[in-house]
Amino acid sequence: MTELELSIKSYFGVIDTKELSSIVSLFKPEILKKGDYFLKTNKNCDRLSFVQSGLLRIFLATEDKEVTQWISTKGYFVTDLSGFIFDRPSRWTIQALTDVDIYTIRKSEYKKIHTIIPKWSEMERSFIVRCFATLEDRIFSHLSMTAEERYYFFFENNKELFNQVPLQYIASMLGMRPETFSRIRKKQLF
Repeated sequence: MTELELSIKSYFGVIDTKELSSIVSLFKPEILKKGDYFLKTNKNCDRLSFVQSGLLRIFLATEDKEVTQWISTKGYFVTDLSGFIFDRPSRWTIQALTDVDIYTIRKSEYKKIHTIIPKWSEMERSFIVRCFATLEDRIFSHLSMTAEERYYFFFENNKELFNQVPLQYIASMLGMRPETFSRIRKKQLF
């Protein structure tokens, strides 16, 4: 079973082999080069992709700074979910930090899944609930943990990113100013 198939099963729930093959066949391989944009703010988001390899940064540029919302790595799906589901202009910009291999399903193909799988609405709801639960966990950590606790928790679960991603992106994602991040990092190194 491919990583895409395993992730679809993991995110969307119980699905038989034939249905899974039908869904996977709707995903097409794409390559993004480092620096390429998957999506830009205020553009329509017409695709959902699975990251096979590489790193994508999801961020928003404000007047005085860029706020990194997430670094999408191998094994994750990437999109602007509200833009994709509700046909709204994208809130986020998504850019390749490295060369990236993705499998992409266009919205027009995604809409066909409910004709292939009768229980798709229930499975899709499960996917969106998982996304919401992840968001709740991130909000809770920002509200309940100190900056140091957030740093150490993220570091323990994502050590490889510290050597692959500019540290200011990680600081932003953790809700810290670069100076705070640097101070905590120095403490960790000693």
